Amino acid sequence: MMARRIVEEERVAAEIAERLARQEEPSWRAAEPLHRVAEAFRRSVSADAELAEAVKAARADGHSWAGIAAMVGVSRQTVQVRYGA
Repeated sequence: MMARRIVEEERVAAEIAERLARQEEPSWRAAEPLHRVAEAFRRSVSADAELAEAVKAARADGHSWAGIAAMVGVSRQTVQVRYGA
């Protein structure tokens, strides 16, 4: 479930960036703040994917949901719902 959401978010971010890149120069300068938003979003999606993989690896190594939650600053329930099976 999480992986599909990440793939979909990456696709949306790429489409937004592509649309901005196709705009003509004067419009592009006006859209620079939106380009920065798209880039930041793409990085956040990538970071989410990296975190999901790290959580998966930690669980496979036997770490508890509580220990993982402590590392990301959320409750055990939150991390388990977001990354659990």
